[in-house]
Amino acid sequence: MKIGIIKERKNPPDRRVVFSPEKLSQLKKQFPSCQIAVESSAIRVFPDEDYKNLGFEVTQDMSDCDVLLGVKEVPVEALIPNKKYFFFSHTIKKQPYNRALLQAILSKNIELYDHEVITDTQNSRLIGFGRYAGIVGAYNGFRALGLRDNLFNLPKVEDLPDYNAVVANLQQVKLPPIKIALTGSGKVAHGAQEILEHLNIKMISVHDFLTKSYDEPVYTLLDVLDYNKRKDAKVLDKYDFYNHPEQYESNFMRFSRVTDYFIAGHFYGEGAPKLITHEQIQQPDFNINLIADVSCDINGPIASTIRASTIADPFYGYDKTSGEEVAYDAKNAICVMAVDNLPCELPKDASEGFGDMFLEHVIPNFFNDDPEGVLERARMTSNGELTPRYAYLKDYVNGE
Repeated sequence: MKIGIIKERKNPPDRRVVFSPEKLSQLKKQFPSCQIAVESSAIRVFPDEDYKNLGFEVTQDMSDCDVLLGVKEVPVEALIPNKKYFFFSHTIKKQPYNRALLQAILSKNIELYDHEVITDTQNSRLIGFGRYAGIVGAYNGFRALGLRDNLFNLPKVEDLPDYNAVVANLQQVKLPPIKIALTGSGKVAHGAQEILEHLNIKMISVHDFLTKSYDEPVYTLLDVLDYNKRKDAKVLDKYDFYNHPEQYESNFMRFSRVTDYFIAGHFYGEGAPKLITHEQIQQPDFNINLIADVSCDINGPIASTIRASTIADPFYGYDKTSGEEVAYDAKNAICVMAVDNLPCELPKDASEGFGDMFLEHVIPNFFNDDPEGVLERARMTSNGELTPRYAYLKDYVNGE
């Protein structure tokens, strides 16, 4: 088997990579029969020389590789027929903008494995950049707070060398006594929590968050049943919510009344209730004035997320009355941070973390017949057809 590490071709440029040079060396030591090639890249966070210095072939031609590993979508014109590809295809939710990509993958007889659906037997994701999305998203929210209210001036994450530099800059920040609500229970929320802990922000219970005032910054961590309730008032477990989201309605307004800064780190599933509506935002007791929407679902659960923002221009304002976009520091506006490619701002750390997970959870299955079905669950296409697990995408592929 020959594995190829492909260069990223999407625009804006993405400097991440599946394996750092050091992690690739570890892979080679664990599986010495595996051949490896690295596609030359001028933008990758690890330069070509770093791979060459460790003995890896760096080339422009990946046609002799069996398995090609990338991060973001591969442009249609760059796809090599009859190969196995791993990357985030952004097609599993029938995203219209990538229909042509999946069509091309099928027509070129490519076996696609999507990083997003590499899961264990319980369907929990094994790899991803969620932790770094949470880290950068929460940090960006505090950066917006400092700029908007003239409190402090944090540098952009993309201008810092690594995560240690992020932490060092946070040590200089002094916050006012704000209340912060964080949603989620996965890697995104845990990444955001790291930032809150580096700022020494006190974590309090939901009850205290709702009922008490503080002269210091505090935060609370909310799970799905904290901000959703059954319409029939029954109190069941979160698995009932996951299985029957249509039986629930949002109860988030009780937090909106007392929260200053909201970090959305939860996964929004199909059929789940809207979290924050424009009608709620218009209410006089709606208190949130800053939202870091790490999940960034456009026109989804949070009404103020009307578009994705960019690393270059990460903040915009949402007018509470009109619902239209205004300046991020405008009067009567919610400041919104909704960058949809946050881990790109920490390419070195994000790549190293991703490689750790990929080597642990994915690579061994190339050599041990995939005993727990990790590869099989992630295989979306085979022999020019959708695999049974992804047959639901057939109408999407056909343009219906």
